[in-house]
Amino acid sequence: MKGNSKSAMVISLDFELHWGVADQVRGPENSYWKRLQGAREAIPHILEMFEKRCIHATWATVGFIFAHGREDMNFFNPQILPQYLCNSVNNYLIEVGESEREDPVHFAPSLIKEIMDTSGQELASHTYSHYYCDDPGQDMMSFRADLEAAQAIADRDGVRLRTLVFPRNQVKDNYLDILPETGIEVYRGNPISRLYQVSEQKFNKYTYRALRLLDSYFNLTGHHTVKWSDIRAKKPYNVRYSHFFRPYSRKLRALDFLRLNRVKKGLREAARCGEVYHLWWHPHNFGVNLAENLVALESILDEFSRLWKTHGMRSMTMAEAADSACQD
Repeated sequence: MKGNSKSAMVISLDFELHWGVADQVRGPENSYWKRLQGAREAIPHILEMFEKRCIHATWATVGFIFAHGREDMNFFNPQILPQYLCNSVNNYLIEVGESEREDPVHFAPSLIKEIMDTSGQELASHTYSHYYCDDPGQDMMSFRADLEAAQAIADRDGVRLRTLVFPRNQVKDNYLDILPETGIEVYRGNPISRLYQVSEQKFNKYTYRALRLLDSYFNLTGHHTVKWSDIRAKKPYNVRYSHFFRPYSRKLRALDFLRLNRVKKGLREAARCGEVYHLWWHPHNFGVNLAENLVALESILDEFSRLWKTHGMRSMTMAEAADSACQD
């Protein structure tokens, strides 16, 4: 029996480069740096696959990445800056280069142009500075200023940002009222599960990470499909994520079929119920083991294509999902 033809697959990617991990990855001496550099190779391949298969996706982009270099970035810096108590999370303190060519892990307007030139892609906000809503020292005024700066630098390139992904999924309910005031209509919330509703700081760090890793291979918490009625229930519209698409691991390659089946079963459940399955990852997650990650993504998109044929499942950006929810 066919499922509801209104089911959809939503994909969002957190495009952040070094800005997203600067508190943990100081420089090229860290092995993770290769992933950040590899993102520049991965993104064109992902876009090529999306265009070939007519896949729509949301690219939540740190505002700094729009800049052509240090001077351009500083021009758009907000007047009110967050006063984090911990300097390691303050991206305004990072030394950056004069251009994208000199500093390709902090600036990438050329990649943003590639995203804009690919059909079906939505450029969204990941805040201007990769803003940490959960860290002490920042406040609602600096958060508002940060979002306004993100809109300003995107507007310079003719982009209107309708959608926001909170860095590290640090969604704060009392900050949501600020979103419409800064032009944001849609955001990515967290799954309804205690494992995904609490921050790492409020959970035993090692237990937290171990459980999330297990949940990427085994269904510990459910498929987290999203009802259309939940999306349209309240403004700004919450297109919650269902699953993080964990990258290929050589150490866990014997279990890789479980990682992929976890996603495919979630897609099937969404198709059966006529709901939304929202998959996300970072482009730099494909920065190493690119070939293996692309094969895995193609396998997921093969499953989507099958569900499109049998159940009418659609591919949508976050903004498109919100629009569709409000039209039903």
